[in-house]
Amino acid sequence: MQSRIIGTTMPVLEVALSGNDALISEAGELSWMTQTIQMTTHTQLGGGGGFFGVLKRVAGGGTLFMTEYRAVGGPGEVAFATKVPGHIVPIEVNPGHEYLVHRHGFLCATSQIQIGVGFQQSLGAGIFGGDGFLLQKIHGYGTAWLELSGELIVKDLRPGETLRVHPGHVGAFQASVSFQITTVPGIKNMIFGGDGIFLAALTGPGRVWLQTLPLSRLAHELQEYMPGEVRRENIQGGVVGGIVGSLLNNVR
Repeated sequence: MQSRIIGTTMPVLEVALSGNDALISEAGELSWMTQTIQMTTHTQLGGGGGFFGVLKRVAGGGTLFMTEYRAVGGPGEVAFATKVPGHIVPIEVNPGHEYLVHRHGFLCATSQIQIGVGFQQSLGAGIFGGDGFLLQKIHGYGTAWLELSGELIVKDLRPGETLRVHPGHVGAFQASVSFQITTVPGIKNMIFGGDGIFLAALTGPGRVWLQTLPLSRLAHELQEYMPGEVRRENIQGGVVGGIVGSLLNNVR
């Protein structure tokens, strides 16, 4: 199996499969493939896990169905492109080398990779689409490719070193990094600071990948170009509801 990443602004991952090689991805990720690639859609892929493995994947923000791409009758090629400008990052996964990635960050992987819940916390109505902040855990054996949006910043944290980040800018990090959601200190900073209510605190040791274009921020910026009624509902539920709901949750 050989892979290459083509392009810089809207990169695409091309993987050459030979023999009985296979890749897995969530349903709907395919860009193109050669005629020797056989697609099979299942609920149980990526090292098994049975019914509870499926539940963990869905709870982690993944889809119910996964698609396997296997070279049959000869070598073949399958490709996956990013959805927004950004980067594709390959990671090697095995016990002791596991990763957490933002909920839309998994692109594809070799067949023994598994996806589950890495972190989940409700942040109030309207924050991150009302679903709270969620990270997927990538574990198992093999290679996975992550999709991170915007420019990519890599930080290697020393033991005990803490980096505070707007949650949307957290792209991925090694499982050795401690992660928690904290609130911005001071009520004035929360209301008037303009930087949001929450910060993610990441403490080393381990590597962190930061993304400069959070999908939640991109969606917010596009709201003013949406039809008036939809825009009004999103603003009322997202901004006002999110801030008030989050402040009330913090008081309890």
